[in-house]
Amino acid sequence: MTHTHTLSNGLRIIHRSFPSDISYCGIAVNSGTRDEFPAEQGMAHFVEHMLFKGTEKRRAHHVVDRMENIGGELNAYTSKEETFVYAAFPEEYLSRTMELLNDIVFHSRFSDRQIEREREVIIDEILSYEDSPSEQIYDDFENLVFDGHDLGHYILGDPETLQSFNSGNMKRFVERQYRPDNMVFFSFGKTSFSKVVRMAEKYFSSASNPSNKALPLKQRISPAILVPEKTEMQKDTSQSHVVMGWRTFNMYHPDKYVLYMINHILGGGSLNSRLNVSLREKHGLVYHVESNLTLYSDTGLFTIYFASDPKFRERCLRLINKEIEKIMQTELTPTQLMRTKRQWKGQMGIAAENHENNTLGMGKAFLHFNRYTPLNEVYSRIDGITQQEIKKVANEIFSTSPFQLSYV
Repeated sequence: MTHTHTLSNGLRIIHRSFPSDISYCGIAVNSGTRDEFPAEQGMAHFVEHMLFKGTEKRRAHHVVDRMENIGGELNAYTSKEETFVYAAFPEEYLSRTMELLNDIVFHSRFSDRQIEREREVIIDEILSYEDSPSEQIYDDFENLVFDGHDLGHYILGDPETLQSFNSGNMKRFVERQYRPDNMVFFSFGKTSFSKVVRMAEKYFSSASNPSNKALPLKQRISPAILVPEKTEMQKDTSQSHVVMGWRTFNMYHPDKYVLYMINHILGGGSLNSRLNVSLREKHGLVYHVESNLTLYSDTGLFTIYFASDPKFRERCLRLINKEIEKIMQTELTPTQLMRTKRQWKGQMGIAAENHENNTLGMGKAFLHFNRYTPLNEVYSRIDGITQQEIKKVANEIFSTSPFQLSYV
């Protein structure tokens, strides 16, 4: 069961009661790469790193030791639209964890000395990322689809821009984006909700009220619709890596569950997905093929990725197009639809047993939707999907030419 509350400064709280000796909690910030100005590209991710590098009362190693000494784990990540800072810990240390989160999120020092050290760490991260074409191609693809828009920027930034970051501009970014009314505190564990609220009042109510902030949030502008194109990039790789994709609707669209089902059918992680059966099992052309659905607050992307011997690339593309045409033209039989729903719900149920991922999903849902959708409600929505809806949405998405990026 989940409970919610809002502090006087606008910070929203969501807590799920669960009888576990291990608890999870964190702060979700509605701020990511798309909330950077041009001179700030890479700032959101850099700030995430710096939250662990010292506060007004703790040095960097004290921040880490505060959780490690009790067997807990402190972590964070940055995406195009969010930044998460969170922890897993024995339940009796909830107060200790919430105090630490308050300290690093609202009282980090961002010293120039630590920034200089961390700059080299992030540049190394960029270089190592460039050595993984199966990951880098997704960023290059989004830069193609959202050319000239904030959603196309690389989360890590680029080394040249990172060189301009200092304590002053980093603090201004935090002042602008890290506002209580732009955040959610999320919690999972057996601590009572009333106690969670009391602790939140103690540790977070003193955070600055947004009305006292001089800098308004950066306004998000929806990306323009671009003409699909096919692009090849020369890379020193033995395989040809390919991503093809289509713009879709956003995370608030009523047909999003239908689109998620289409993703599941085509290549969403199951060994018996249509793309895996065709390209790998039947024809032996690839080791890995997948489809992915990424929904943002005002747009989305449906992508298909594979890597193959260069001489098989065009054949793979023909087989992919064949499967897309099939889902556009032919309705699933009642047996196929029932089997798909059963498999998808089973996978979701298994994934929900990962309490950390489940907690992060709860925090993200509350951040964007101001509510958390319980699993039984999701199951009900899945059960209501029809063959006709799948065919209709598939035609809406795939009737236009895709963007396509190939590493050759």
